[in-house]
Amino acid sequence: MARVRISDVAAAAGVSVTTVSLVLNDVESRISQETRDRVRAAATAVGYEPSALARGLRRQRTKTVGLISDQIATTPFAGRMLAGAQDVARANEHLVFLVDTGSDTEVEEAAIRALTAQQVDALIYAAMWHRVVSADVSLPAGTVLLDCRPADGVVGFPSVVPDDREGGAAATRELVAAGHTRIAYIDTAEAATRPLAADLRLQGYRAVLAEAGIAIDDRLHVHGETSHRGGREAADRLLDLPEHHRPTAMFCFNDRMATGAYTAIHARALQIPGDISIIGYDDQQFIAAEQDPPLTTIALPHYEMGRWAMEVALGIREGGVDAVHQMECPVIRRDSVGPPPAHVGKQNRRRTSQHTERSLSATPDR
Repeated sequence: MARVRISDVAAAAGVSVTTVSLVLNDVESRISQETRDRVRAAATAVGYEPSALARGLRRQRTKTVGLISDQIATTPFAGRMLAGAQDVARANEHLVFLVDTGSDTEVEEAAIRALTAQQVDALIYAAMWHRVVSADVSLPAGTVLLDCRPADGVVGFPSVVPDDREGGAAATRELVAAGHTRIAYIDTAEAATRPLAADLRLQGYRAVLAEAGIAIDDRLHVHGETSHRGGREAADRLLDLPEHHRPTAMFCFNDRMATGAYTAIHARALQIPGDISIIGYDDQQFIAAEQDPPLTTIALPHYEMGRWAMEVALGIREGGVDAVHQMECPVIRRDSVGPPPAHVGKQNRRRTSQHTERSLSATPDR
């Protein structure tokens, strides 16, 4: 008969392996009494009997946490994830061992083995972009996933990601509320490595257009490299459309693409937001707020996700052993969104009125 493991207790109680370890070893923490009772009841129910030797070793906690990342330690765009995690670790007297693998699978596997051998109290696996973790990665059960999620069917890994679908909806909703009906989405390139966030943001964009009664025009969905150049080339294609098809607002996959759209618009002596409104995504430091005019954008909650991951890893917060926690991506309002040009605004109001009349005429009398 197979030996019952601590991960079995975690699954039965609906908590992380770290939480089970803290409860069964009577470690002082902020875990509620209700959760402690549930963990102990689950341990009894599944017949878990901890090894006396292992329990003795676990009481000698190392006060360290391993954090493995693909690129976030070497890029300015996601560094606040590290700041959030480190602030929680510092406040709880833990040291973070950070390993940046450069997305090299062999380095990743070596880092996992080394940190496990060092008997770190917990392990966090962080990604630069919201993505699915490959099933080939040999992560210990209970590893907390930061800005990534487990593959379908893989259990035992609490994770936190941005709510990119709702973020895409919020960006589009902001433009619809300003009076726009011809709203373009400047998307990242179509490729095998296309990020999960791109499709989620596209879903949010389309959902809001449908809710607003705005027909989806495939000509207003364009692709480009995830860069300033890619954004400029994509915006140029939109600006080359006939005037009656040209967008009055552009939602860009990220802030760097939005800066390219700014360049394309200014090159044609058009004004932002007088002629065209722009909204970005990420709220990247030193980019969004420094544009002329400052860019309205959707913020990725990097700092908050980093804090959440470390709190779950240390047992301060319950993450749910199989839960994917989605964090809100708020709108950061600056000066790049306004109403459509006056002549377009009149057309939009007339179309909105016609849509409303059609909706009313289709509604049966009660």
